[in-house]
Amino acid sequence: MAHKSTLCHVFYLILFWGMMSCSEKNVQKPSELTLSEGFKNPIGFFDAAPAFSWKLPASEGIKTQSAYQIVVASSKELLPNNPDLWDSEKQNSSQSTFVKYQGVDLKSRQKVFWQVRYWNQDETVSKWSAINAFELGLLKNSDWKAKWTGLDTAKDSIKGVRKFLMHRPQYLRKEFTLSSEVASARLYITAKGVFDVHVNGKDVSDDVLPPGWTPYNKRIETITYNVSDLITSGKNAIAVELASGWHSGRISRGTAVYENFASPKILCQLEINLKDGAKKVIVSDASWKGTTNGPIRLASLYDGEVYDANLEMPNWSTTSFDDSLWQATEIEAILDSVKLEPKRHETIRTKAVIEDAEIVSSTKESVIFDMKQNMVGVPKVNVPMKKGDTLTIRFSEMLLSDGTFYTTNYRSAKSTDYYIAATDGVIEYIPKFTFHGYQFVELSGFDPSAEPKNNWVKGLVQHSNFKKNGTFSSSHEKLNQLQSNITWGLRDNLLDVPTDCPQRDERLGWTGDAQVISPTALFNFDTHAFWTAWLQSMRETQSEIDNGLVPFIIPDVLQNNRASSGWGDACVVIPWDIYNITGDKTVLEENFEMGKKWVAYYQSKAKDFIPDTHSFADWLQPYPEKGGKMGNRGDTPGKFVNTAYFAHSAHLVSKIAGVLGKTEDEKKHKNLYKDIAAAFEKKFFDENGKFKNKKQTQTSYLLAIYFDLLQPETKVKAQKHLLEEIKKANNHLGTGFLGTPILPMVLDDMGEIDLMYEILFKETYPSWFYSINQGATTMWERWNSFSKANGYNPQSMNSLNHYAYGAIGQWMYERIAGLAPLEPGYKKIRIAPIPNTQFLTSASANLNTPYGKASSSWKLENGIFLLDVIIPPNTSAEVHLSKSSNQDIFINGNILDESSPFKLIQKNKKNIVIAVRAGAYQFQTKIKSDE
Repeated sequence: MAHKSTLCHVFYLILFWGMMSCSEKNVQKPSELTLSEGFKNPIGFFDAAPAFSWKLPASEGIKTQSAYQIVVASSKELLPNNPDLWDSEKQNSSQSTFVKYQGVDLKSRQKVFWQVRYWNQDETVSKWSAINAFELGLLKNSDWKAKWTGLDTAKDSIKGVRKFLMHRPQYLRKEFTLSSEVASARLYITAKGVFDVHVNGKDVSDDVLPPGWTPYNKRIETITYNVSDLITSGKNAIAVELASGWHSGRISRGTAVYENFASPKILCQLEINLKDGAKKVIVSDASWKGTTNGPIRLASLYDGEVYDANLEMPNWSTTSFDDSLWQATEIEAILDSVKLEPKRHETIRTKAVIEDAEIVSSTKESVIFDMKQNMVGVPKVNVPMKKGDTLTIRFSEMLLSDGTFYTTNYRSAKSTDYYIAATDGVIEYIPKFTFHGYQFVELSGFDPSAEPKNNWVKGLVQHSNFKKNGTFSSSHEKLNQLQSNITWGLRDNLLDVPTDCPQRDERLGWTGDAQVISPTALFNFDTHAFWTAWLQSMRETQSEIDNGLVPFIIPDVLQNNRASSGWGDACVVIPWDIYNITGDKTVLEENFEMGKKWVAYYQSKAKDFIPDTHSFADWLQPYPEKGGKMGNRGDTPGKFVNTAYFAHSAHLVSKIAGVLGKTEDEKKHKNLYKDIAAAFEKKFFDENGKFKNKKQTQTSYLLAIYFDLLQPETKVKAQKHLLEEIKKANNHLGTGFLGTPILPMVLDDMGEIDLMYEILFKETYPSWFYSINQGATTMWERWNSFSKANGYNPQSMNSLNHYAYGAIGQWMYERIAGLAPLEPGYKKIRIAPIPNTQFLTSASANLNTPYGKASSSWKLENGIFLLDVIIPPNTSAEVHLSKSSNQDIFINGNILDESSPFKLIQKNKKNIVIAVRAGAYQFQTKIKSDE
């Protein structure tokens, strides 16, 4: 009997696994596996407790996920059946994003493998995903055996612009010998400064200006490179070029702010596993050699680079070089007070090359090239020269009326590169330790007998290495140009940190500019990790200040212990935006205490809930009453803005607390928000809903309405006053940095869609199309930075590459095209386009959501409105349509009626709301000619 029972048991097991195998074949495996903020199979990873995400296949049969299982192991051979680090087991959940690791503690250097499978809506299990992996970097300071090393360049510094002392760039090297073939090798490296590293004469990476910019007195990011293929048995050499960068270079108004102008240093640890089982560790220490007598003579982020080819050192990064005359380096110990942590977002890279430069003027002495796009990066020049001559490379965003360079807006930034030729002939030069914001390039000092050619200059476009995430297009040429200007402005100012501008002597992480653009940035580019990394710098900077103040620049190079309403609020606004767009709760958890402290800072400055503190207010509002620098703050009073943002941040903190399950904090901050709102209305508005101020502004009403600071009856009255102010401006906007992003949101909520369209499509100042009509290829700092009729704005603070006003992009994607999240991370999507036939006949937005591609694309043809929609797997959507009286609606060619499989959420004479699941749909209806 026992034998028969065993046979039966085996039979049923075979039958069971056969059924499982059959069902797995019918359900495709998950794909696009990522870690935390979107990393794919990273090495040198920062997060020892990562979150896992995956996407379901976009196939006919896959609608939703009903369960998942994740397995994690220290070896891929253990997967999927024997995971030794974590087995989530089957979890009945639709969650397919940001599932937190809950397994064995992970350690520095550890390589980890993982897989996932899911069960679909029919409880059918998928195949296991492909095996993915990640490798942790050095997570603790104690993991480092290396010492900071470099030359003392402070004692030999050179006086530069504004008598600022400049360090000579350093060339550092170390040779070592291996007795066996290499199995694997990892290079862990960072710098107080910026570096380029080579092994045995080969570039280790294409990174630009690594390791990047953090509050160096709190944290320095480290980078891990896989150099297994670059190292051999026998002799080897590692070589590093090192320059000041953000750490020891000229930044903003003053001198270097870190370690009193300390000399740049590198920290380097090369860990090698040999095939004979031995391990070798090469570290930066006093045995390294260095010189400052290399070809890069000077390098400044603001002022450019000087390169002397006569000082080139052939083979200096190989084992065949004699460094006996080089100096021994000096060392510094690693301080526990400065954290060394793996970089948590991508490095800067060269992301595109502009090749079709146009020669706009030429003489025997100089030639000017137009790159046809305002851009950020460096040029690649291939120019004929004579030995000993100096090629001067100058940059400008635009030209003056006489064809010469407009560089007033660069202020003290020289933004000029120099190349000194060592031989006759064509030279190739790419500046390494600087960057420029420019559209025009001027060359002088080339071979005077040569005829200039347009291929002498190419533009290398450089920014943080993020991918495109969303697109927008329409039937209107200028609206498409606006979208192009928005995306170029983002590329150009997301260079390791979010900068205000890329060309003048500033290029700083202004928090106000960042908080208004973050939703638009997250739509267009995969900047999730970029923003969370910068928020870490913000938290570290706030920790220096006891009362919760968040400086208006991060990293805080001004160090003046000042904050501004609308700027410091980035510590609350940006995490909330990231959460709503990505669905990532971790960003709320990481930044919750920072937000609470910021609200407490407001409280410490408030009397009767009205804070008395600094504010840049509605920065660069058009037509200000005051002139000069104070006029830059616009006409909405600082105390008004302080109080509005105090309430807004308190309200957001209460919402964040609710998401995190912190009920006491939620209640406390919600009550605080209500108290502030009551005090705000009493202080600033009369019984007729009018702002109690002689000078009325659009922004005063916008902030009060959008932040929900008025009683319902007062709000209705205030809305009328807002419309009056817009009418006084001939239906033009009258807003600066803070008012502009919320103008479309408020008018939309009021039902004033046609008015918002009219404002958006205005051609005259102030408007978005005004700059386009003047030739803009990026967003401008001012609404009137330049005009063909009057030339340039007379103020030197006049960037022609500034992203703040590009915040209109959010309304374009979410309302013109009609693609927006209804639940965090687009778990539920709203498709609600608002066509206006006066201006458009089509518009389209596509987005790579955390669940897959979503799309809303509409067009008008012969009185027919066609809407094509894609909803990704494991999500749902509401489709909002305007419905003409007695006109039928068709879905995928079938009439929508009582027998349709689609659920009607709302139906009236004007609108209809339809619930749909994952899939592709086409909606069709007739419209009236006046709609």
